[in-house]
Amino acid sequence: MNPSPLLPICALLFNALVWGLAWWPFRLMHGAGLHPLWATAVMYCGVLLALLALRPGLWAQVRAHPQLWLLAVCSGLNNVAFNWAVTVGDVVRVILLFYLMPAWAVLLAWRVLGERPTPMAIGRLLLAFAGLGLVLVPPGATPARLLEGLSLADGLALLGGFMFAMTNVTLRRLSAVPGQARMFSMFGGCMLMATAVACIGLQAGVVEAFPAPNATWVVTAAWLAVLLLLGNWALQFGAARLAAGTTAVVLLSEVVFASVSSVVLSAAQLQPRTLLGGALIVSASLLAALQRR
Repeated sequence: MNPSPLLPICALLFNALVWGLAWWPFRLMHGAGLHPLWATAVMYCGVLLALLALRPGLWAQVRAHPQLWLLAVCSGLNNVAFNWAVTVGDVVRVILLFYLMPAWAVLLAWRVLGERPTPMAIGRLLLAFAGLGLVLVPPGATPARLLEGLSLADGLALLGGFMFAMTNVTLRRLSAVPGQARMFSMFGGCMLMATAVACIGLQAGVVEAFPAPNATWVVTAAWLAVLLLLGNWALQFGAARLAAGTTAVVLLSEVVFASVSSVVLSAAQLQPRTLLGGALIVSASLLAALQRR
């Protein structure tokens, strides 16, 4: 008798809920003076210390696999871009642009893994990029003014989705590496990349200096770090017990959680072009997930 999928699905929904609502605590911390890059570095530093306390041998596992550095960089840049984007941009728009990840994955798997795309994969690619055009390109825009409507948050969201796809491709290449070592490398990359980009941004004048501790951002960062750790555990629990396609379909609920919460809290605006473009992007992701299933 097969075990019920209810618990794994609930675990994946919890992970999607955590990431779908993560924009709100990041904005809360930003309002208290802590830039999302510093917030990311602080939280993942706490997560890493907790993991080392629970699994002292993790660092030795990571050092035994130097190829994990690529995973750390990709995962770190993915997290940095996403956290910064949802803090300063329209949340629905950011989430939709981030979910171009399946389209990037087709191109990266072709280039990195040598997996030639099928006609169906090319169709999903065209569908996703048609949605991208609707979301990004304003009506009546000429080629010379094509990038006028592109904001910092848009660029970060696109970078985040691309690096997320690169993270997934790298995880497939490193499938023989122990899972705990990969997880530690991903978290370590988030801390290192956030710190590095924050320092560069500080010198460039686009990131504020690290602030003095205050109760608002300290407590929020601590709680969000715990939730992210629990969300990662829930993701691994659910993904290990369900088909990959089922996992991907359930995780698309993050779009719903983020969209509903941001509209209710006035952090996003739903325009017809955004809705239509988002429907195309999400459809491409859904088709990719159903094919894997």
